[in-house]
Amino acid sequence: MHLVGGAAGPLRGDDLRLDIEVGPGARLSMFSVAAQLALPGRPGLPASRFEIHATVATGGTLVFHPEPLIAASGCDHRASTTVTVEDGGTLLWREDLVCGRHAEPSGAAHTELTIHYAGSTLFRHDLTVGPAAPAWSGAAILGEGRAIGTLILAGPDLPEPRILGDNAALMPLTGPGRLASAVGADIRQVRAALDPLSVLSSPALLAP
Repeated sequence: MHLVGGAAGPLRGDDLRLDIEVGPGARLSMFSVAAQLALPGRPGLPASRFEIHATVATGGTLVFHPEPLIAASGCDHRASTTVTVEDGGTLLWREDLVCGRHAEPSGAAHTELTIHYAGSTLFRHDLTVGPAAPAWSGAAILGEGRAIGTLILAGPDLPEPRILGDNAALMPLTGPGRLASAVGADIRQVRAALDPLSVLSSPALLAP
């Protein structure tokens, strides 16, 4: 399945929600046809918001691998994701964030990602970028980088932790999970580190 946006956005003031449910033994692969471009919109409106709630039942498989979120200069965007996977479910969850378009400063963006597996919290991460971001949230993580990618693998048959590149690594999580994270000067460096892992580490996830 591919997500299709009606126009560039989200714009300031937009409030979007996506609910995903994968039943027992079912398999769903979700992609997008283009990047999300968070834009300023009209002054005085609240921050744009995009909430995702996903559930995966025992024996189900969810692959979520959209194009990046781009925080255009002047935007104010909030993204919140909660994924709940039952014991025996399988998950591949990918999120990429780019700080601004070419040669422009980053807009304000805050992302939250929480993943539960078999009743326990497997992963929780918050990130804020842009002009108002505290040093511990943005600069301390990205340094001089302008793009960051996160890949979560949960379920059986997980790859071994290892270094993926100069600014990328595959790390174990407490529970049946792995976290792959990459930071780069642009999204091409992030993709070079994470895209091969998305396919090669779990070929059964992406097979037709």
